[in-house]
Amino acid sequence: MRPIATEHPARPRGLPEPIRAVLDAALPPPLVALALRLGIAAPFFMSGRAKVDGLLTLNETTFFLFREDFRLPLLPPDLVAYMATYAEHLFPLLIVLGLGTRVSALALLTMTLVIQIFVVPTGWPTHLLWLGPLLYLLANGPGRFSLDRLFRLD
Repeated sequence: MRPIATEHPARPRGLPEPIRAVLDAALPPPLVALALRLGIAAPFFMSGRAKVDGLLTLNETTFFLFREDFRLPLLPPDLVAYMATYAEHLFPLLIVLGLGTRVSALALLTMTLVIQIFVVPTGWPTHLLWLGPLLYLLANGPGRFSLDRLFRLD
């Protein structure tokens, strides 16, 4: 009979400790979360801005696209145009502020899935790039530099 090992197995070898220490100091989790929040907000907000003239007046191109190209089942295209445009303004702003971050990330994740399934099925490489930060924010929250943390909402 073999005796039961009493020592812990060796820790996996990764980066050398000095390099790990530099990376941990240069990339603290709150800074990573902030970068992910800013990065994921940008494409959604820019898409929302492209749909409007002025502050929040939807342009005719937006209505045309939702009537002809971005057809979703069950919902009227004009309603979907408004919903998508307002969502692309509201949720990225909330994510940047770190306010209601998990709910906003879930909303943008849902929007991404709808776009993938119904609008641009071939867009999966881009949608995977959006999925990563959104899943991180859902799982980990917005980090220290956020209104959620300030108001103890996370």
